Order: sequence, then C-alpha cells, then structure tokens
Amino acid sequence: MVILVKVSNFLLLQLTKNELGRAVSIKLSFISACPVCYLPVKKAISEMHISSTMDLPIHRLSYLEESSEFEHEEGMTATSFGGHPSLEDRKDSYQIHKNMKIHCGFAQGIKPGSRSGFDIQEADWDDMKSCTGVVVASAIFGNYDRLKQPVNVSKESSKRVCFFMFVDEETHQHLDTYEIEHGIWRVVIVRNLAYEDARRNGKIPKLLLHRLFPNAKFSLWIDGKLKLVVDPYQVLERFLWRRNVNIALSRHYRRFDVFVEAEANKAARKYDNATIDAQIAFYQSEGLVPYNRKKSLFPSDVPEGCVIIREHTPVTNLFMCLWFNEVDRFTSRDQLSFAAVRDKLIGKIPLRLSMFLDCERRNFVVQEYHRDILEQRSISLMHSAVRSTDPTFLTSKRHRRSSNRQKIGSESIAAAM
Repeated sequence: MVILVKVSNFLLLQLTKNELGRAVSIKLSFISACPVCYLPVKKAISEMHISSTMDLPIHRLSYLEESSEFEHEEGMTATSFGGHPSLEDRKDSYQIHKNMKIHCGFAQGIKPGSRSGFDIQEADWDDMKSCTGVVVASAIFGNYDRLKQPVNVSKESSKRVCFFMFVDEETHQHLDTYEIEHGIWRVVIVRNLAYEDARRNGKIPKLLLHRLFPNAKFSLWIDGKLKLVVDPYQVLERFLWRRNVNIALSRHYRRFDVFVEAEANKAARKYDNATIDAQIAFYQSEGLVPYNRKKSLFPSDVPEGCVIIREHTPVTNLFMCLWFNEVDRFTSRDQLSFAAVRDKLIGKIPLRLSMFLDCERRNFVVQEYHRDILEQRSISLMHSAVRSTDPTFLTSKRHRRSSNRQKIGSESIAAAM
C-alpha cells in the first residue's frame, strides 16, 4: 500500500528543521512502486539456502597486496588503494582458475585498518568479522545524506542481521546523536579515505562488502539516500532465494544502453566528459556494442545500482572485485562498467544474476533527496508558507488577480467589438 501525505503550508510553519526536511522528502520523493509479494519473515528465513562452492570453477579467491614503495610502470593505473594492475594483469584476472589471486582494493593491506585507505577502529573490525549471516550495509561520505533508520524490521532480523553504516568524520559531526545511540545502525567512522571524491569512496563498501565482512553469507547494500522499509529477510527471499540467483540488482528505470547512459552522464555533468569518452572508447575496442534485446541474455546493460542483493561466493566476489577495479581505473560511474565486466564473465563462470524492475526496488526502499537539496527545498517551502500567510502578501495577491480579471474582461469586450 502506498500512502500519499500532503503537508499544508500552515503545518510547515510549525515544523522544526529536522521535521521540515522529512516533510519535504515526503512531498518530493514519491514515485510509484510496483506491488511486490513478500513471505512472512519466519517463512522467508526458512527458505534460505546457501550455495555449495564445491562444484564451482573457483574454489579459492585471494587478493594481491603491494608494498608502500611500489613503483608503477607505464600502462598501470596509479591508486594506492586499488593497486597498480597493468592491462595484462587486467586481462589475466578474467582467466578463471580454481585458485585465483587478483587485485581487489586494500592493496596496502589485507583488511581495513591503519593506512589501508579505509581506516577503522580494531573493535569495529572485530565486530565486522563476527558477522556470519546477513549484513545490511550503507554509507554516507561527504555529509551528502541524512541518517535514515530502517523500519518494519522484525525481531528476528534485529537479533540476527548485522546493520552497518559507514561514515566519514565530516558526516559523523552532523549526525543525530540520539539516532546513533538508539537506532539499529552500527555507525562506523572511517578515516583516511582512499579518494578525494566522496562518491568514489562510497564505492568501496558498495562493491567490496565481502572484503569488509569476510565471514558474511549474504549482504544487502543500500545507498545512503535510501531508507529500507521492508524486512531484510523478506527482501533476500523475494529477490535472491525465490529466483535461485546469487546476485540481484535493479535495472535502470529508463536507460538500458551503456552508450546512452554515458551521454546522459555527460549531459548531467556527472563526471569529466573526456574521461567518460575514453572509458567508452576503451570498452568499444574490447567489443562493447549498443544494447540489443534480441541478442542479450539480460533485460538491460545499465543497472540502477543503488541496491545490490547478493550471496557471498567466490563467483560473486570475483565479479564485484573486477567491477570495483573498473571503477578504480576509470570513472566512478559504476553503471558504465557493469555490462563490460558482466559480459566478460558470462560463459566462464555460473554467474546467476537477476536484474529486476526498478519499480520493484522502490517497493522496499524509499528514496530521499541529498541533504543539500532537502535543505534548499525546505527553505523554499518555508518562504512559500510565510508568503501565503502574510496579510500584506495576500492582499497584494488578490489585488493582482482582480486587476488581471479586469484586464482580461476589457480585452474580451474589445475583441467582441
């Protein structure tokens, strides 16, 4: 059921700043969602099944490290966090073996911690390692979003599911202390982040949850702009276990061609245009072609990407590592590299991947605007509310309407004559 809430201008005047932001999000973020049928939580949990890795072509996946004195050569990328794989290294990473060792972030160490590019306290790391079942994770870097607590979480999930929110120091300073202490999120402060761009830093937990939670079996990633409104086990059952897939994410609501997505990113100034062009040209040289529904195994080449549901297996971990490596090498726009990685692996590994409708995603997460937009809209709505209750403004407004009616009436009489 979808409930629309209309907030009156009078009520807006009575709201505090935080309440006003929530009211604005209600007014502005509504987009229709598809109806989705979920099982009761206990029944959903009973449907959980963990894939056997014995018959997979990859039995063990490990990760390359580099010393801090590493000197990269021509043709290598140059980030201390992602490592410095050459194009030949990149090519080799798509050659499937039972035991594989690849670049997958954290090149200066095997875990988050001191000087890793994702530095956290040891106590946080210990708790992350102890998460052995389902993890729900999100992140807010650069103070882009407000903290949004999940709702409709069952008692079973509150006891059995790990909820982790990663934030940088800037964001932490603006979070509500009460929500940190009493909310369901375990808020982890990350220091000395790898990149200057907050959005690129967000790709670390988004794509590398298996590195951050090495013992977790399943994960649900949601972007910081989203609020989870359905129990995690119900989401996992509906989109993963019921469909017998090990990774699921929504397709873009409008675009399904990488070339079209690239042009949209350029038009919206999402990233430097020359870098986007170089990335697409590189993929073209490797065989990327415009999307063709008749020839493709998938309904789209462009994911929405703000939600990723997956089982942690060597196969899905490999896919996420290689996807992250593309984000590290090229632009942070992960929608541009998704299909290039997916299509290189299809046929080599049993990647059971589902791309569900974006309106289905909107059924279990509610989207809000980023903090800066919410604050701008809050101010705008406040001004509108003040004007609408100002007697001087209302008198002036009625006078203008009366004058306009007289003017229109005179013009109509003149036209009739």
